[in-house]
Amino acid sequence: MDAKRFAIRTYGCQMNVHDSEKVATLLEDAGLDAAPGEAEADVLVINTCSIRDKAEHQLYSDLGKLRAWKDAKAGRVVGVAGCVAQQVGDKLLGRFDHVDFVFGTHNLRRVGEMLEAADSGTRAAWVGEDASPERFDLPMRRPEAPVGRRHRAFVTVMEGCDMFCSFCIVPSTRGREISRVATAIEAEVLSLAEQGIREVTLLGQTVNAYGRHDVRRGQAAAVGTMPFAELLARLDAIPGIERIRYTSPHPLFYDDELIRAHGELASLCPHVHLPVQSGSNRILEAMRRRYTRERYFEIVDALRTARPDVSITSDLIVGFPGETESDFEDTLDLVERAALVDSFSFKYSPRPGTKAAEMTDEVSPEVAQDRLERLQAKQKVQTLAYHARRVGEQALVFVDGESRRGDGQLSGRDPQHRVVNVDLAPGHRIVPGDALAVDLVEALPHCLIGVPIDPALRAPSPA
Repeated sequence: MDAKRFAIRTYGCQMNVHDSEKVATLLEDAGLDAAPGEAEADVLVINTCSIRDKAEHQLYSDLGKLRAWKDAKAGRVVGVAGCVAQQVGDKLLGRFDHVDFVFGTHNLRRVGEMLEAADSGTRAAWVGEDASPERFDLPMRRPEAPVGRRHRAFVTVMEGCDMFCSFCIVPSTRGREISRVATAIEAEVLSLAEQGIREVTLLGQTVNAYGRHDVRRGQAAAVGTMPFAELLARLDAIPGIERIRYTSPHPLFYDDELIRAHGELASLCPHVHLPVQSGSNRILEAMRRRYTRERYFEIVDALRTARPDVSITSDLIVGFPGETESDFEDTLDLVERAALVDSFSFKYSPRPGTKAAEMTDEVSPEVAQDRLERLQAKQKVQTLAYHARRVGEQALVFVDGESRRGDGQLSGRDPQHRVVNVDLAPGHRIVPGDALAVDLVEALPHCLIGVPIDPALRAPSPA
């Protein structure tokens, strides 16, 4: 009998993407094969996000539609994972009788036994919190099928958050901070390098808080953690790792050692995604962010002093309860003064169980939408201006694959994490994972255009 096949639908952040990779490996270890798509799958897992209410509503819409998918073939199984699963738990089983199992962010390793139970007709939810470091002990994602070289990988270094920002549900869905043992992180990165991985992105809800509780208590050596900057230095020394990134940091946990690391570690990329959320000190206080706009500017200036070519990107929320036009103008001012290269901006979305959800001074949807559009328009101009300043530089691009345009145009990322699209001369083939040195020749709103430095690889100029 052919093995059952699975598919995973993923929403949300890079941590969720990496969790889906882990679940895929666990399902493969349980004897399943990855399906080409959901239509061919026997098992479908939806890995959910709960940062904004739209993602939660999307799940409920998806689950309603999946009844027909499940009924179309006998023996099909539907599972729900991730942050909404952690938050809602067995209520999903009560609301959707065609959902077979639910498991939260701390229970990835349960997926095999839950699937086995579902095959025997048992529906279950596993959403308990696991504070043990053993929850990190999962099989490593195996290299992808040889359709090109896999060059990039996520590595979890810590999970959870102890910050309790007033708008954020992460402490409820991901639990309290827990840092992974440094030797296990080093071993994973070393193994990835031996497989040909050249770029790793370190993941954590507040990634630069790694090890902080152990260091503060004087227990780091005993439990196997260390300051985040020291961890970066150890990973920088691993042969074969050419690029290290990390996301998402918290401004509160930038210290002199981490700033210096950006100027001293060869593989640490000149890009920092540094969420600020608002440019108004009054709103930052209401958000319980525990820093001021002035401190944010200090960090940005220090990073640029240590690494002048660093690109700074950020997350921003508009329409937070009580936000005035003056508060919003402070956010516009911060975007300009911090010279943000790019930003992810959203309208505030109340999440159940958070302090902000209890606030009554709501910003109207119309005003929030107007502010979002104004912010994004400003950022678009600023991003294009940054791209224009980069024209004339050279960059090393790690190729991801074909660009959205297609027609053989390649797309990849430079060290600053900007998308660079490149046309090649006919007859030349560059596969994902290859490094391509380019001259940056054109600026577009969402990417840069590069041409290969090697003349033999350059596409002919249009007539």
